[in-house]
Amino acid sequence: MKFAAIDIGSNAARLQISSVLENEGVISFKRIEYVRFALRLGHDVFSDGLISPESEVRIFKLLHAYKLLMDLHEVKDYAICATSAMREASNSAEIITRIHKILDMKIQLIDGSREAELINDVVVQSLHPKKNYLHIDVGGGSTELNIYRNREKLASKSFKIGSVRLLEGTEKEGDWEKMRNWITTQKQLIPGEMEAIGTGGNIAKLFNLSKPAAEEKSMTFDALFEMAAYVGSFSFEDRVNKLRLNTDRADVIVPAASIYLTAMELGGCKSILVPDLGLKDGILQMLYDRYLNRKK
Repeated sequence: MKFAAIDIGSNAARLQISSVLENEGVISFKRIEYVRFALRLGHDVFSDGLISPESEVRIFKLLHAYKLLMDLHEVKDYAICATSAMREASNSAEIITRIHKILDMKIQLIDGSREAELINDVVVQSLHPKKNYLHIDVGGGSTELNIYRNREKLASKSFKIGSVRLLEGTEKEGDWEKMRNWITTQKQLIPGEMEAIGTGGNIAKLFNLSKPAAEEKSMTFDALFEMAAYVGSFSFEDRVNKLRLNTDRADVIVPAASIYLTAMELGGCKSILVPDLGLKDGILQMLYDRYLNRKK
């Protein structure tokens, strides 16, 4: 049995098709297909407030290709979730209606709270039951922060600070101040140290660039700072040619690193756990849960 998750972010759109495996009553997902394409919707929306006709054509072509792949894999169910850029685009409703009419594919616009909820459903499984965590999820258009204690979510907040916004210079100082105040307040309410947990493509890439040992799942604040500085010392062209980063990763990875580092510093986090999970994984879990509920 296979499920498919499509995540339309502010920088890229991802399709993941996974099969459901069961071993002694434990369910897991095995990745069968993964495709990532740089739609870069945030460049339109955060500057002009809408999705351009050219970008709409690319969305249509990409979703058509994704639909063909899902048909070939004979997926049981799928869901498409769009986040910050499409949420804020003034013409998103019209585009979503046209895509539904022509491709018979329904796009769900989800807010920051729902996005965080879906990610949290899979991230919580990676947490130590007796630790405090600051979960930092950085996207192109927004950053979702969550506070955990004993695997229980105590607080959650979404901020309009993201890697594409920083790259374009469209973030507002007031949003930074809101994030600083929120983390500081939460830190005062929770005794003891907090460890960070990072999700998003940029933290996963920074972690992999650090060449961790196979068993390592985290990196220190200092190691992340040094890696961000190392990547930042290269020109855009050298990040692509020498570090072998995708072009749509090469320009946003340093702004994204600054968000993780700022949040970690405010939370007093000395290290960050990188479980390589994201919205697509939360969507897959949601689809499986929905399948089980329909069977009842």
